[in-house]
Amino acid sequence: MVAPKEPAQKLRYDGRVVVVTGAGAGLGREYALLFGSRGAKVVVNDLGGNFHGQGKSNAADKVVEEIRAAGGVAVPDYNSVVDGDKIVQTALENFGRIDVLVNNAGILRDRSLARISDEDWNLIHDVHLKGSFLTTRAAWPVMKKQNYGRIIMTSSNSGVYGNFGQANYSAAKLGLVGLANTVAIEGAKNNIHCNVIVPTAASRMTEGILPEILFNELKPKLIAPVVAYLCHESCDDTGAIIESAAGWATKVYFVRGKGCVLRSAIDEDVSPEYVEKVWNRVTDMSEARRLNAIGEASLSLVGMLEKLRDGKNNENSVTETFRYGFKDVILYALGVGATVTDPTDLKFLYENNPDFSVLPTFFVLPGILAVMGSSLTASAITHTTFDLTNILHGEQYLELFEAPPTEGVLTTTSTVLDVVDKKSGALVITQSDSYDEQGTLIARNQSSTFVVGAGNFNGKTKAGPEVKPLVPNPKRSPDASVEVPTQRDQAAVYRLSGDLNPMHIDPSFSAIAGYKVPILHGLCTMGVSVKAVLKQFGGDDPALFRAAKVRFSKPVLPGQTLRVDMWKEPNNRVCFRTVVVETNAEVLSGAYVDFKQIVIKPNMTAAVDLQSDAVFAGIKDRVAENEAKAKAINAVFLYKITSGGKVAKEWVLDLKNAKVYEGSVQGGGKADTTMTIADGDMIELALGKLQPQTAFMKGKLKITGNIMLAQKLAPLLKTEAKL
Repeated sequence: MVAPKEPAQKLRYDGRVVVVTGAGAGLGREYALLFGSRGAKVVVNDLGGNFHGQGKSNAADKVVEEIRAAGGVAVPDYNSVVDGDKIVQTALENFGRIDVLVNNAGILRDRSLARISDEDWNLIHDVHLKGSFLTTRAAWPVMKKQNYGRIIMTSSNSGVYGNFGQANYSAAKLGLVGLANTVAIEGAKNNIHCNVIVPTAASRMTEGILPEILFNELKPKLIAPVVAYLCHESCDDTGAIIESAAGWATKVYFVRGKGCVLRSAIDEDVSPEYVEKVWNRVTDMSEARRLNAIGEASLSLVGMLEKLRDGKNNENSVTETFRYGFKDVILYALGVGATVTDPTDLKFLYENNPDFSVLPTFFVLPGILAVMGSSLTASAITHTTFDLTNILHGEQYLELFEAPPTEGVLTTTSTVLDVVDKKSGALVITQSDSYDEQGTLIARNQSSTFVVGAGNFNGKTKAGPEVKPLVPNPKRSPDASVEVPTQRDQAAVYRLSGDLNPMHIDPSFSAIAGYKVPILHGLCTMGVSVKAVLKQFGGDDPALFRAAKVRFSKPVLPGQTLRVDMWKEPNNRVCFRTVVVETNAEVLSGAYVDFKQIVIKPNMTAAVDLQSDAVFAGIKDRVAENEAKAKAINAVFLYKITSGGKVAKEWVLDLKNAKVYEGSVQGGGKADTTMTIADGDMIELALGKLQPQTAFMKGKLKITGNIMLAQKLAPLLKTEAKL
């Protein structure tokens, strides 16, 4: 392992006055020596007793002499920490201020619980807890007036974890953590920071307690730099607990589990029997998190009480936590077909991209996973039983209320919104509302689950008005169509985002459900389709997405090609349907995406007619007449036709698949060669009045990508069309 390099500029404490209690030996001595060597004026406090708090010596004088011998400035102080005001007075009389206070003094009176005397208890608390409080209180008004202060409290692993025979010591040491937390809160407005050090070091107090091999490696000088940094003006931490030993350090903090509500309504009592029943959930720490302030704890309790008051904590409601980061966002994007071969997709695949974004349909996951992991659907169907092979995803609605964050923690509450009798089955509609940690509503999902064979229960036959309806496609031809190929292993990738239904991966399981091969997730098809609509009419900007609704009409087999037909409608709505190209089967029906604003790409402006359209119509005919000759070229060409200096249309010659069409390259693919040329120059080129080499040399024809491939197009460009 290569040792880290020292920073070029050392941290200094010139002009600062540092008080270190218990500085006659061990950790305190190392703290004092380090501060003194870095320019601080040091008050070396030590009563001079042994680690039981007995006797006196000139320990402080020896450390002062060491500091002075090295060119530093220091004075001794022999007061007990219970006379903390006298220690601070020593600093003020000698140096006129106090900037740093390291509460380090300590003693031991180890006894088992039954043998601890009142004197043992009181003496430990006087030195550790009360002494730190009194010295801090004495320094407080000085630091407030200066608008600057750095304070260290010294805790112990005995306080954090407990230790046999140290009940008095453990209680005092954990008490210092509580003291430091409050000092940090009260000192914030006056630039007074307070942190806790939890050291494990060889000292008078630990000699004979720690194993010899460990004792010899726990050098106090390896902890001193950690304390020194916490006391430097450049350190922003306050209220932190830092554990350090043997040249290692880490942060320690308390966490709280998700917990479990012990009653279903505000007017119900809690029974010991129910507590026993849910004890595993009460003690489950799998979703534990840190609360940064007491207000957060109070707020979460208020939220729980509001749900009880509103009757949302019952068997028809479930609340789950959904945590996600950039890896989850990227994995989802891969699952719905994002690819590095499309440069515009990089912002969905690379966390350091300046425009890194999350695809809107990612936010179907909190709701669907909460519902799938609960008994909501089962609780709504009480007249019969069913299993996974009876369940079909019927419809999905997603609405985003805020710009989608790329990482975070969402709390999702799901409820049964409606149950509809469809005779051949039951339709259970659930609604899932997802909130961020500040309580802001981020996403709403409505999922319609069709339970085959669970109908005919004399239920309602139509969903209520709160269920978002589908919208029929317009009768006219689509305003845009995009083909998107799926991959054979797409279901295997998409399932890693959480939907682990074996129907999408296990051939034997899908066969039971009547499918020859595992089918693609309906939500994957939705994600692929909405992504295509976003690219065509939403400027590829997730922030413009408002809502989407789809019906899952038929399944898709991984590897099939999807065609998304789109219609631009009033009120920033784009209706769409998704069709499997190979079978012409409609797989998403009655679907739409609502945008905050429609953004149409220049090449999607269908109203623009150019003279060169006839050239490409001729090319399309010739490719259709001789597909084999076209495919022999085996390349994809993108033409950008300009008018008035701006791109007015794009045409794609996909000669790998013998296709010619208007628009951008379909399926997230990439052109081998891209050519930009004005509408009039394209006509001249097709008529032979302008030679390609001449056009290129004069800058009329701009080519990027594989320039040599462009030479193979000459036979296709010649046209006999009437221009």
